[in-house]
Amino acid sequence: MLLLTTLSEITLPLADPVLKFFVILTIILFAPLLLNKISIPPILGLIIAGAVIGPYGINLLERDSSIILSGTAGLLYIMFLAGLEIDLGDFKRNSGRSFLFGMYTFMIPMILGIVAGLYVFKFSLESSILLASMFASHTLIAYPIISKYGITKNRAVTVSVGGTMITDTLSLLVLAVIVGMATGEVDSHFWTKLGISIIIFASIIIFLFPIIARWFFKRVKDSVSQYIFVLAMVFLGAALAEMAGIEGIIGAFLSGLSLNKLIPSTSSLMNRVEFVGNAIFIPFFLIGVGMLVDYRAFFRDFETIKVAGVMTAVAILAKYLAALLTQKSFKFSSDERNVIFGLSNAQAAATLAAVTVGYNVILGETATGEPIRLLNESVLNGTIVMILVTCTIASFVAQKGARNISLTGSISDTKKNGDQQENILIPLKDSEDTDELINLSLLIKRKDNRNGVYALNVINNQDSDPDADKKSQKILDKAQKTAASADIQLCTLSRYDVNVPNAIMSVIRENKVTDLVLGLHEKEEFSESFLGNTTERILANSNVSTYIYRAVQPIATVKRHIVVIPENAEAELGFPLWVIKIWNLALNTGSKLVFYGTRRTLSILQDVYKDHPIQAEFRTFDDWDDFLIVTRDMQPDDNLVVVMSRTGQASFHNGMKKMPNYMAKYFSAYNVTLIYPVQAMTDENENTDLMNASLLPNINKLEGVGKAISKTLKNK
Repeated sequence: MLLLTTLSEITLPLADPVLKFFVILTIILFAPLLLNKISIPPILGLIIAGAVIGPYGINLLERDSSIILSGTAGLLYIMFLAGLEIDLGDFKRNSGRSFLFGMYTFMIPMILGIVAGLYVFKFSLESSILLASMFASHTLIAYPIISKYGITKNRAVTVSVGGTMITDTLSLLVLAVIVGMATGEVDSHFWTKLGISIIIFASIIIFLFPIIARWFFKRVKDSVSQYIFVLAMVFLGAALAEMAGIEGIIGAFLSGLSLNKLIPSTSSLMNRVEFVGNAIFIPFFLIGVGMLVDYRAFFRDFETIKVAGVMTAVAILAKYLAALLTQKSFKFSSDERNVIFGLSNAQAAATLAAVTVGYNVILGETATGEPIRLLNESVLNGTIVMILVTCTIASFVAQKGARNISLTGSISDTKKNGDQQENILIPLKDSEDTDELINLSLLIKRKDNRNGVYALNVINNQDSDPDADKKSQKILDKAQKTAASADIQLCTLSRYDVNVPNAIMSVIRENKVTDLVLGLHEKEEFSESFLGNTTERILANSNVSTYIYRAVQPIATVKRHIVVIPENAEAELGFPLWVIKIWNLALNTGSKLVFYGTRRTLSILQDVYKDHPIQAEFRTFDDWDDFLIVTRDMQPDDNLVVVMSRTGQASFHNGMKKMPNYMAKYFSAYNVTLIYPVQAMTDENENTDLMNASLLPNINKLEGVGKAISKTLKNK
């Protein structure tokens, strides 16, 4: 009875914060599932749900400060993810394309909007320009769809995101100038203040944010603290943008760009950032947008219908023409054009900001005392209709283009990859270096390899410690947790053996391991046998690509990888294998590779570079007796990568015997990675990638080797 009485007392809109949060979570859970059955994109489902429960629907929830706050966070999150997930290499290479698209998608809507305002609506020039700026801006509503299909690094997406930053910045500047003109505040002081503020704001985010973040990530390894720090940087960037006189979405986007290299795409932190955003913040924003939709605007008067129809038609036509011109200019496919149009057609955040500001600017009064606004009520209502229609079209078009691009890529990869396999084994002896060994393995692995990573702990079956099993399980549990946070299924293995190398060798054979990642403790003293008896015995008896890693700082905070390659390294069987892994490391972290090697070796790597550009330098180096010349170029936050070889092999040099002394005396403050490539074909690696005649290195056909590596990288 008490429950029934309580239920009967509930009034709409709901005021109880617990009930409000429950309703929103229910919508986030079920709306996409239900509408997806009739092929409506999940994003559109959330917008429709927001319209139904909002003040213009059944009035279940009011669009109060809590909804606005959560929605603002969601919008900033979308822009932040766009900056964080973008391939900076592609972004730089496509900067010209992004600029041209940005100008297309700004100028075409501006021209059409001004014409519509002056000649269709009979507005003043200031009102017409402000109306046009609403068409020019757009919101990346469809970005979560693009992310879902895994094509965020596609060139069309890169161009769209870059163009978004340009057109939104210009549109919001137009808004500031027009409002200033209408209120009589535009003078030389206005321009000086705006220019200086923007320069200071951009400089802080672009130059200072990465320094602060790198310092923080080096010292704080707690996953929760790292995520809160990232969130704080997003809102700080947005706040700085607003202080500079532009919208916070620009600051959020630049914050994503500034942290891009410090949050690798395969890291647990990136997975955490995406998960929370897609589960909570972004859905809140979409529901909030839906709550603005007033269906009654269609039935109020003919003027509202006319304004809404013209605004919607102009916005869609202008953005389609911009996407079409971009496609023709760069010879993109029709699916890539659809992605560009889908990402740029949705009007929401910046558009709402412009119409709200314009509506609130009162220029005077009519003879009857009615306020004369910069943008009238018909435009305000028409904007809501335009938002609903453009978001709907954007969702469908973006989903279609993204699905086709993703499907084409999947079919192509399936045909090219065939039965290639990659199995990475990480033997662990304690929990101190577990995280960094797992992180390195995730950064060098193939993108599509989600269950080919193994963690092993060997228990001495003669050990009298009664807690040996518990300690082993604790180490493996930690490894599994680290991998799971990056959405990778780690297979954990335990072995009982008095001989650790034999146990590792058995696991390599049983699981067809292709890559072995071993740890070298950062506090371990270097000596003649600095690798330790266990590691040296593994190297002597195994024939898989082996990476021995000592971490002084997190791999994600490394700026450059200094890769020193011996003469004739390309003559060894495992050369293509480790090159691919190093390339993956650069692609996943955005860090720079500096190669030291002979002209012959560098020519192969430059062939790969032409097909798969990254940040890289190539420096001639052929005297291992003068190995310490490398120290002249070493900088803080570098990782020294030395390609080693076994005695008697083609690339072995006596200078390699001096590495223990070099490590202890000159490189103790740096991360160090030693690579021991595959030396010959055996039963262990007969199924390894590139282990076929067409891809074997041949020093008489250097061009073929580079192209073979490039082909394999493309397939991955």
